[in-house]
Amino acid sequence: MKRILLLAILFVLSIHGFSQDKESDSIPNLNAINQNNSTFQGVKYGVRGGYNISNLDFENTPSFPNKHRNSFYFGVFANIGLSKTISVVPELQFSAEGANDENLHLDYIQMPIFLRFRLSEKFHAGLGPQVGLKVHKYEDGIANMAYSALAGVEYKINYAIFVDARYTYGIRNIFDDKLGITARNTNIQLGIGYKF
Repeated sequence: MKRILLLAILFVLSIHGFSQDKESDSIPNLNAINQNNSTFQGVKYGVRGGYNISNLDFENTPSFPNKHRNSFYFGVFANIGLSKTISVVPELQFSAEGANDENLHLDYIQMPIFLRFRLSEKFHAGLGPQVGLKVHKYEDGIANMAYSALAGVEYKINYAIFVDARYTYGIRNIFDDKLGITARNTNIQLGIGYKF
């Protein structure tokens, strides 16, 4: 009788312990499922910078040589994950653009809003609008605000470092209307970035 009672107690305790293990195992699985189904994927911050190749796209052929300008850009960004495949990336950057002629050097503080799509584990692509404020010249016949459309691709080297390429095209004339000249800013950015 004592043996039967002892075996019954051990049996009940083993079932109780087994059920607790199963419950503790199931909680992380439920958390993982909830995390996978969650639309918001978090925010990552980072920096990016690199090389600009910019020029002006004139409506009519200009009376002077229209050579491109080689310069640089740098800035900060926040990558806001909306889902596993889509994120919004607002940025703040300094970008030296315009043409090679000193009078056509256009330095901007810009704010791109980049809608980024995950194509694979390593490759991403995106597009979006960009607004810029001219920072070093005023009342020189060139508009102080610039509006552009941008598109780009990105390759992830590891969890933190990536390289990217972007093309920007102005959607507004950079010159004041009273001058009667029409040109749009174009720019290629080749750079590297780091996510914290």
